[in-house]
Amino acid sequence: MKKVILLLAACAFTTAAIAQTPETEVKVRDNGTKKVVTKTGKTNVGAALENTADAAGNVAKKAGRKIKHGANKVSSKAKRGSRKMEAKTEN
Repeated sequence: MKKVILLLAACAFTTAAIAQTPETEVKVRDNGTKKVVTKTGKTNVGAALENTADAAGNVAKKAGRKIKHGANKVSSKAKRGSRKMEAKTEN
């Protein structure tokens, strides 16, 4: 039941993210001329979803870099330790 609700919520959010409502405004300036302004942009829900996806991607990228960095540190320490042990056994 929970999965169905989550699936429906996800569909609703993606539909809202895709839906763009163009708005047309006519502004009248002080000198009497008119300016037509058309706004097309994401809805608030769509912008929030995009920001969330970007943030999740950034977190995953940072975590991946830290894991790789840690693995490199461990492997270099292991290499150094094995070299020391090898030097001791040769003497």
